[in-house]
Amino acid sequence: MRLKEKIQTDLIKAMKGKKEVEVSVLRLLLNSIFNKEKEKRYKIAKEDPKKKKDELEKESQLTDEEINQVIFSEIKKRKESIVEFERGKRIDLVKKEKEEMEVLKKYLPEQFSAEEIKKMAKEVIEKIGAKSPKDMGKVMGSLMPKLKGKAEGSSVSKIVKELLS
Repeated sequence: MRLKEKIQTDLIKAMKGKKEVEVSVLRLLLNSIFNKEKEKRYKIAKEDPKKKKDELEKESQLTDEEINQVIFSEIKKRKESIVEFERGKRIDLVKKEKEEMEVLKKYLPEQFSAEEIKKMAKEVIEKIGAKSPKDMGKVMGSLMPKLKGKAEGSSVSKIVKELLS
């Protein structure tokens, strides 16, 4: 089952189970996915205006990897909101955002641990011959494609910065 179908199925289950948080998060997620597909369809139509509607529909469907990027984006929004709500001492909203993040995390592939990321980063650093924080861009450029969808960019960046210091 593709990821989008799983999300849609889970939304229906959450609606039947009257799980309000899950329903609202999954609806927002599906809406974000729909918007990304719309963007993709627009780009494809602009590049090749002669395409038929059904071809456009088929080609604009997001892959599971692209959906994972949408989920990461939604999680990032929640993290930024948590920081702001903590600053404003809105513990109730912090709790809500954390609950929403947990729902979203269920749809991500298993993430690499910090140790695994560190090991891969060390390999890339040795391979490239990076020695200082100035080489961080090169290291991240080589490392991120290997970790795509399985590690958060900010945590990878933090580990690489630590290793290069």
